[in-house]
Amino acid sequence: MSNFSPSSGFPSWIPLGFWGVNGLMTLGFAGARQQSELCNESLMLEKLPACGKSFEEMMKRVDSKKWCNLTEFIMYYDNFTQCTEREANNASCFWPNPLAEGFITGIHKQFFSNCTSEKVHWEDPPDEILITLILIPVLLTCAMITLVVWCSKRSDILV
Repeated sequence: MSNFSPSSGFPSWIPLGFWGVNGLMTLGFAGARQQSELCNESLMLEKLPACGKSFEEMMKRVDSKKWCNLTEFIMYYDNFTQCTEREANNASCFWPNPLAEGFITGIHKQFFSNCTSEKVHWEDPPDEILITLILIPVLLTCAMITLVVWCSKRSDILV
């Protein structure tokens, strides 16, 4: 029995090998970790408040006027994020998930509700300044063009 298919020109076991490798990759043997247990949402919801309490304790060290400045508490927020991710994973839940996001949103409302970014309302400068800012480049351009034309006509003097 031959391993070659006469019509295709390659061994007949190659397609089977392809599907075998593809199947293994789909099952997660390509380095991806698959979750084997169901998410224990009640355990996760029981553990997440500890992360919030820890974050609240750390935020007490930051002046409340500086709560909108991320550089003041970035390490605390990173610890909070890692804690919520760890607790979700310990409960065999993906992170982020809708329940964890709801909890994180609650923390955001508690600490950062006054940090909305207000849009800056741009206004034109007064007419005197605007006219000056427009006329200076226009006049300089005209002066340079005049100088170039004048110099090109007087090339006998410049050489």
